[in-house]
Formats: sequence, C-alpha cells, structure tokens
Amino acid sequence: MFWPTTLLGALVGLALASIPGALLGGLLGQVLDRRLQLDSWASLRERLGGTPAPRSDELLFILLGRLAKSDGRVREAHIQQARAEMRRLGLNETATRAAIEAFSRGKTGEDGLRAPLRRLRGQRAEAERLLRCCWRMAAADGRIGPRERELILLWGKWLGWTTPEVEALEVRCESPKAPPATAGSAYLEALRLLSVSPDSEPETIKRAYRRLLSRHHPDKLAGAGASPARVREATDKTRELHNAYALIRERHGFR
Repeated sequence: MFWPTTLLGALVGLALASIPGALLGGLLGQVLDRRLQLDSWASLRERLGGTPAPRSDELLFILLGRLAKSDGRVREAHIQQARAEMRRLGLNETATRAAIEAFSRGKTGEDGLRAPLRRLRGQRAEAERLLRCCWRMAAADGRIGPRERELILLWGKWLGWTTPEVEALEVRCESPKAPPATAGSAYLEALRLLSVSPDSEPETIKRAYRRLLSRHHPDKLAGAGASPARVREATDKTRELHNAYALIRERHGFR
C-alpha cells in the first residue's frame, strides 16, 4: 500500500523541522490518506480534481488490464478475452477505443483502484458484473495464478464482498479452454477430489478440505525449497480444492 500524503507530509516535515518534523508530518499525512482513501498518486490527483473517477466500463477494462499484466507479460489470450468482453458489452467504435485505452492504462498499474471500487459498495449487480469479468480474464490463459487470485479477492473486499462470495463466482466461471461439464458431473468430481460422499456431514467435509489444503499449500513447498514447477503444481491443486469446496458448500448449504 502506498500513502501519497504520508510521504509528502514526511518530506515537508523533514525540510522544516528535521526528524521530529518528518515523524509528525508523516503521521498527519497518514491520517489524511486513510480518511480520504488515498492509495496512489492517481487517487490523490483525482481528489485534487486532476483526474476524474473512471466510468463503469472504463473501470472494468482498467481492472482487466491490471490482471493481464499481473504476472509480468500480457498474452494473446488476455487480449482476445478483452475483445470478447467488448463484444459482450456491444460497445460502439468510440466506446471500444476508450476501452482499449483503459486496458492499456490498467497494464501500467498507475491507477488507484481502491476508491472507485469502494464507491460501488451497495451496487451488488454492478460489483458482480465486474468480478465475473475479472475471473474470466484471469482464466483466459487456462489457469488462474496466485497473483491474479490475490488481486480479485482484494478488489472484492474493497467492493464489500466476502472471500467466499468472490470465490463462488469463480466456480461458476468457465475457462474458455475447459470442456463443458454438467453441474452434476462437476459436483461428483468435487466430492471425489475431497474424498467425501454426498451424505457426509458438514464438519467431515470441512475437516477433509482443511487437511488437503494443509498438505498441498504452495507456501509450505516454497518454504522447503521446492522447485518452481512443484510450487506451480501445488498452486493449481490448491485452486482445485478451493473450487471443489466452494461448490460442495454451495450445494449442501453450509458456511
């Protein structure tokens, strides 16, 4: 997290009153940052009237651009997914150009996203639309990386959604590379993955999920010096466990 007026306050305080001034200026700046929800230079410029808040579709494509670039390289699949979202929205030529510009802006990572997303709290349908599009972009290249997941969960939090609510949308998103599957087969596969049965008690399902999650969590392998390939494999396995558990929990109606 970056606090712009905290930095400015500390620098001004340092210039006026050395170290004590820097501490006081930084403290006052942090209070201002938190109160105004400033988390970047872009958000500060917006507050000062220099940059207007992004419109709904503009914000969407900024998010998609940020996701596409999150692992360091934008792939062709990400570009095709962005175009698919433009077609889905039925954008005209002018709106399409604006969406392309917003996508490119998102790749730079310069836009502060916390404030515009928090302004959508209470707009449940709009928030769900954004999150569904984000999950589709994250899955465009056939896998959802840990950084992509981290970003979407963070944005969901800023929108006022809980982690299970955001993850539940991922369950219902289909990767374009995945073969179509019926709801019943997906449910049976989820049961198999967690080694539970349709009549298992909720506590039994929870214990099975936690045990498997602990066994396959990539952080454990990374700390033990495992190869990058094994860490990626564990990350994919963890995602499968998340999806399976969310699907079973939704079907059985427990939290």
